[in-house]
Amino acid sequence: MIYMFCADGLEEVEALAALDVIRRAGLDIKTVGVDGKEVHGAHGITFFADITLKEFEKKAEKCECVILPGGGVGTETLSGNETVCNFVKKINAGGGTVAAICAAPSVPGRLGLLEGKTAVCYPGFEKYLFGAKIGNEKVVVDGNIITARGMGCAIEFGLAVVGAFKGAAYAEKIGKSIMLY
Repeated sequence: MIYMFCADGLEEVEALAALDVIRRAGLDIKTVGVDGKEVHGAHGITFFADITLKEFEKKAEKCECVILPGGGVGTETLSGNETVCNFVKKINAGGGTVAAICAAPSVPGRLGLLEGKTAVCYPGFEKYLFGAKIGNEKVVVDGNIITARGMGCAIEFGLAVVGAFKGAAYAEKIGKSIMLY
């Protein structure tokens, strides 16, 4: 199972484009509404999460990946949420994939999970990527960590997650099917 934590104030496209690509690949993913079932994005787009954080806490399934969409306000909520931070640390410690885009790489960065890794983020958030080598690419995969710069990279970010689980050729197939290439 893949869990995507969605907090109010997130960048909608970063969450929904990646979610769409991952579901097209047939991977099991659930969105988790950190602030409730209804998620209010930074640009006035509202959507419903699959489960709430309270539901997640009661019966989280075995997880292989956690995804953190960005957006300044949403990222601050994620970073300040003990359940989210503990889960990110647990997934990382177990060798699972931690994927974050835009401002959200600052969450694993603040938790010390990017030490010695190459990572990218939205410009200005590099100061929170403690111990990371800052890359220049749109999307960086370094071991079990996937990071991306921002909304314009959301589809490639989702494809990187697909590639981590189904291989690069399968991710490329999905990219071609949506006319990315």
